[in-house]
Amino acid sequence: MGKLKGKVAIITGGGQGVGLGIAQAFADQGASLVLTGRSRDKLERVVPDLEARGGKVAVNAADVRSREDAFATVKLAVDTFGGLDVLVNNAQISHQGVALEDNTVEVLDESVQSGLYGSIWHMQAALPHFKARGAGSVINMASYQGTHGAAYFTAYAATKEAIRGLTRAAAREWGPYGIRINNINPSAITEAAERWLEDFPEQAAENLKTVALGRWGNAYEDIGPVAVFLASEDSAYMTGQTLAVEGGMMML
Repeated sequence: MGKLKGKVAIITGGGQGVGLGIAQAFADQGASLVLTGRSRDKLERVVPDLEARGGKVAVNAADVRSREDAFATVKLAVDTFGGLDVLVNNAQISHQGVALEDNTVEVLDESVQSGLYGSIWHMQAALPHFKARGAGSVINMASYQGTHGAAYFTAYAATKEAIRGLTRAAAREWGPYGIRINNINPSAITEAAERWLEDFPEQAAENLKTVALGRWGNAYEDIGPVAVFLASEDSAYMTGQTLAVEGGMMML
């Protein structure tokens, strides 16, 4: 307990799914949290649970595609809690089940702007405050769909691999400042995943056969502890890496 006591963390898309699971795990460990999402109501609904776990929480209704919103989120964290230690770039608009030839400019823009641009904007905003601390941890979200190359996930897969490239390059640039940047490839049942399981039951059954541990992941129980590890001093000598937390679907 308390591995993140005194640390301030931003989690984009923190009101649901993997982002919420990570927020719950961070709150358990005493972190102060700023959660973002496009729906303020959705964010405010999770605050009582996070506070009951021991976290202090502020929320910001924001669009990760907006550079202005990213800087406002970081400012909120600094103004509210006095600094910034951890950035979790979790938010991503995804389009699943779309054939390559059916991708539109709108589909591609939504994926790239929310995932890649959103990660870059928040990292740019966070950098001066990490430098002021002399340390920092960025946790980006890549995906099995990218590393494996999943059919009908073209925009999403391409965006997630771009994020892995961003992570490696930035880890080299920011290492001298004591800032660590790593990826998680998460696999957990979220609201979006539940819809996909319902829409594509046969493919879901086949996919489950590829999971070595034979079960779907849980955002809080499976992804959260790995994010805590990357946010804490336990991973102080790790940067530029991808941790596949997906039950053994892909062995990196």
